[in-house]
Amino acid sequence: MNYTNANVRRQDRLLDEQSARELLMKGEYGVLSMLNETGGVYSVPVNYVWDGERSLYFHCAVEGRKLRCIDNNNVVSFCVVGRTKVIAEKFSTEYESIVLECKAFRNLPEEEKMKAFRLILEKYTPDETVKGMQYAKDAFSKTEIVRLDIENWSGKTKLLK
Repeated sequence: MNYTNANVRRQDRLLDEQSARELLMKGEYGVLSMLNETGGVYSVPVNYVWDGERSLYFHCAVEGRKLRCIDNNNVVSFCVVGRTKVIAEKFSTEYESIVLECKAFRNLPEEEKMKAFRLILEKYTPDETVKGMQYAKDAFSKTEIVRLDIENWSGKTKLLK
């Protein structure tokens, strides 16, 4: 997992790696962008969880457009936007964001899928983990878990004074 801001045009707006890690851990959702079957782009927002190392996980139905795109080409982009604030009088916006270059994998082993379910439940419904794990077991055959392995990522921020 290579964090580098070398290719960010605005070098005065770099987000340091520790802040980028915090955003990745706490972000509520990200936008997954993929190539579709005809060479166009398909983007969709998804809830996700980071394993704290180099992989993100999200869940979805066992069939659909995003899975067809991943099957066609597993190189994807994932963008997480954190705090934003429009500053109307300055015609500008404060923001923080990260962009990740990833490879997507599906049809994961059962053990890894259950680990991902647990991570998702701990992040989004921490008071309902036990009940949620039972729900996950019941929905196991109707749910796909996709793993995004982060290869490169970068971050930007803009804070107005």
